[in-house]
Amino acid sequence: MQPRISSLADRPDMLERVVGMADSWPEFVIQDLVGAAHYPRIATELPEYVLFAEDERGEVVASAFSVPFALGAEGRGELPAGGWDTVLIWAFSDLRRGVRPDTVSAISVSVAPHAQGRGLSAVMLSAMRDNARARGFSEVVAPVRPNAKHLEPHTPIEEYAHRVRPDGLPQDPWLRVHARAGATIDSVAPASMTVAASLAHWRRWTGLPFDTEGDIEVPGGLVPVRCEPARGYAVYVEPNVWMRHRSSPLVSAGQEV
Repeated sequence: MQPRISSLADRPDMLERVVGMADSWPEFVIQDLVGAAHYPRIATELPEYVLFAEDERGEVVASAFSVPFALGAEGRGELPAGGWDTVLIWAFSDLRRGVRPDTVSAISVSVAPHAQGRGLSAVMLSAMRDNARARGFSEVVAPVRPNAKHLEPHTPIEEYAHRVRPDGLPQDPWLRVHARAGATIDSVAPASMTVAASLAHWRRWTGLPFDTEGDIEVPGGLVPVRCEPARGYAVYVEPNVWMRHRSSPLVSAGQEV
């Protein structure tokens, strides 16, 4: 049975259930300060860009968050090396200043743990693209977090991102979902997300001792965490892969339908 997909703009009563849906993100990932400051604002300030899926029982099983921003604004033009963090900053800066957006960026696609393996990530990606198209945007971009990269934390992201199967599709499963939807790789965002915290925080988030100087592999990390015991902190700088989805708009960019 196909899930029912809605937006928070159409169903604001679902806000708490959508933002409260269980997910499988590693604990340390959600400690990114830019994300902590801006991600919760999407649901309340840009609810038309928050989609969610319900199963036959009315349970929220997946969500897709995106933001509109002006890629063509002065000083921009290219997708940022700062990836996820930078596009969130751009989107809310544009919103505050009344800058007309020309592009939509995916921010997250999440599937409840018990509902994974049903193809919902592809369904939500398609719904996000359709939503952007209906609002007049000709392009959706995505700072993609390759979901199998954590198995190879020491492999350079540039090498990993361009690794393909015999059929020409990306080897990474999540990059492959985007490619099957028509997306192409634009560039690597080497510093898409940064988590800098005390060793005590890292120990609590990961259960690891964090008492050795150097690179520490952590469960779910796409790259190792740099540990500096003498200074009392550790830093994780996550790379993502920018992918571009192009489509034809139905209305003028930014217009409601």
